[in-house]
Amino acid sequence: MSEVSNPKLTRRIRIEDELHALRERSQFRTLENPTGINLFSNDYLGLAQDPRLKEATLRAVAEVRSVGSTGSRLLSGNSSEWEAVESDFADFVGTEAGLYFGSGYAANVGLISAVAGRGDLIFSDALNHASLIDGIRLSGAPKVIYPHADLNYLAAALREHSGHTGAKLIVTESIFSMEGDVAPIAELVALADKYDADLIVDEAHAIGVYGPQGRGVCASLGVEHKIFATVHTCGKALASAGAFVCGWRPLREFLINRARAFIFSTAMPPYFAGQIRAAMELARDANDRREHLRAIGNELRRRLSAAGIDCGASAAQIVPICIGGNEAALRVAAALQDAGFAVRAIRPPTVPEGTSRIRLSLTASLTTDDIQRLARATEAVLKSITLFTSPVHA
Repeated sequence: MSEVSNPKLTRRIRIEDELHALRERSQFRTLENPTGINLFSNDYLGLAQDPRLKEATLRAVAEVRSVGSTGSRLLSGNSSEWEAVESDFADFVGTEAGLYFGSGYAANVGLISAVAGRGDLIFSDALNHASLIDGIRLSGAPKVIYPHADLNYLAAALREHSGHTGAKLIVTESIFSMEGDVAPIAELVALADKYDADLIVDEAHAIGVYGPQGRGVCASLGVEHKIFATVHTCGKALASAGAFVCGWRPLREFLINRARAFIFSTAMPPYFAGQIRAAMELARDANDRREHLRAIGNELRRRLSAAGIDCGASAAQIVPICIGGNEAALRVAAALQDAGFAVRAIRPPTVPEGTSRIRLSLTASLTTDDIQRLARATEAVLKSITLFTSPVHA
């Protein structure tokens, strides 16, 4: 690009050049509306279209004085509705207290940037979500990135830094958003205890889906009280939005005073607390949907594996088809879309270079017949795509 003296023009040229480069690398992304059988929805329990949740939301709107919050929680935006649902949600997941943030991203960024600082040390799984990564960056704390779920590496790193004078913090997802595998939470709790570290667990893809009454992976292991903080997103299985940070009561008070993502955000409207409460109650009683979700996940992995298709270490409702190259992933996605399945190719920077994939996100609304048709279509597509390269394990 030739040098341009006009700064405004230079900025526009830079933006256009970057967009062109994204297209050249097959990494350009667009907004689309799904058509066909939806396989990239995070509505894991199928509650987003449940008439009971719609009715509960309408009742909540009718019962509150205002449909707008009018300000941040620390100014005019607090309400008894939010305080009540925070208390109820904390009871649900087995912790002392909870604090609601407007998004899962805000919850993770607000939590980590508030509780960690430059004198601390953070140990982060290599495949953690971007919101966790950004929270770590904003904290200013030095970090150790350990290979995905590699307990030996993490133990050695904790041992190496055992003399560190600041606080130590281990950060992980419970169900990983791109892999669909379950973190070794019990072992992470043991390592945190052994090396005097705190543990933060993002339960975004587990809440509503995993554990007794859908309370998450930590609750399924009975270790809630041993974990510094858990983050529970409401925009997935709970068919709402936002997220709760749950843990020790003083942590809630600290975040109210120090989490910038909470302090400087306009509160969600008070009626929305009623939608979240209703979703929580529906999820609590959704054992049949959870069992169906487990069954179709196991069936899909069994069929794909039998066809020699790489699903990585998936053990949950997220089932990746590991492909490798960007172009191949795009061609597979297009062919599956033509076959009637709404799927998207997941490419860098969302996943590491060379690990592009189709991320199949299953919901309880899918039938066993849908899963069987999907498995047959996937096998046929992969056999027909000439640019398909050898699968790459993520």
